[in-house]
Amino acid sequence: MSGRGGGRDKPPVPIREHMAIDVCPGPIRPIRRISDYFPRRSPGEGPAQDWGGPCRPPAPLDTAPGAAEQGYDPEADSYDSDDTTALGTLEFDLFYDPDSCTLTCTVLRAKGLKPMDFNGLADPYVKLHLLPGACKANKLKTRTQRNTLNPVWDEGLIYTGITREDMARKTLRVSVCDEDKLTHNEFIGETRVPLRRLKPAQKKHFNICLEPQIPLASPSAMSAALRGISCYLRELEQAEQWELEERGRILLALTYSSERRGLLVGILRCAHLAAMDVNGYSDPYVKTYLKPDMEKKSKHKTSVKKKTLNPEYNEEFFYEIDQSELAQKSLEITVWDYDIGKSNDFIGGTTLGAGSKGERLRHWLGCLQAPDQRWERWHPLTNELPESSAFAP
Repeated sequence: MSGRGGGRDKPPVPIREHMAIDVCPGPIRPIRRISDYFPRRSPGEGPAQDWGGPCRPPAPLDTAPGAAEQGYDPEADSYDSDDTTALGTLEFDLFYDPDSCTLTCTVLRAKGLKPMDFNGLADPYVKLHLLPGACKANKLKTRTQRNTLNPVWDEGLIYTGITREDMARKTLRVSVCDEDKLTHNEFIGETRVPLRRLKPAQKKHFNICLEPQIPLASPSAMSAALRGISCYLRELEQAEQWELEERGRILLALTYSSERRGLLVGILRCAHLAAMDVNGYSDPYVKTYLKPDMEKKSKHKTSVKKKTLNPEYNEEFFYEIDQSELAQKSLEITVWDYDIGKSNDFIGGTTLGAGSKGERLRHWLGCLQAPDQRWERWHPLTNELPESSAFAP
């Protein structure tokens, strides 16, 4: 069709093409997020994305024209910052006293913690676990500091009954968490210290960068063979953790009296027992057996201590037996939580005898080989219930 002047009219431009050509101002800029100010990447993630051109994330303080002159370092908030630095640092001291068998962790302070709340702050606290065998019985925690990323605790947490054997094989896990009253508490970062790094009676200072938890591989990203291996290893790990679970510690004193011709067993105290009641405590008492005991006449029981996880007994029991016969026996110790109107709850137990290992064996042999001497040792309580105590609380 001819227009005015003899030319052909141009076809109308579609509205979508018109908007794309005439209206779009350029590439879409990313929306500012809190992660732009606190860059973090998971351990398996590659290097930071190259945004290129004008679409790079804005610097957190780029609105302050004099920030460079005031000492602000833009590299500290860039995507190249270390992940552990973004989680913060923790400063603490560790001291092991072999005479009292105590491990003291003095939590001093943290700096530059990762913000966890909407106000850009956190409510941090520190908790400790002994590995392997982490459970509520050996968990210690500090008080919570409110609305701060640089908390100061200066608080001592003490583990009682830590033997040299524990120092050689255990690891202390130090975690920093954010307390949230409305939902569950959130993990910030952690570090792990093998206790063999400590020298007896010497304080060691630590100032470390917190590390993230190692995430498990996603099942969807693994082949069928890898998924099978992963499930097998996870079940194996759970089984090992079940065997190694600790329910507290007990301080025992053994003496073989050559004059009285018998074994004197002292139940001195317990520490860090597992809480069995809803109030967060237990009502513990201790039972002792000298096995084998066909007639079941060797049972002794201590008194019940109410609402405590660290009871003190200082009670003694005597077993009349020849030293030669005692070498064929084993001493079974169990700790129970007393309940009214229902069956008592098993807390933990241990066995000393010729078939024991480690510190338990050395304690038993020392008593047999050096009569009339008092041998005091701490022993961990495990979740394994001996057969002779299963039905006789």
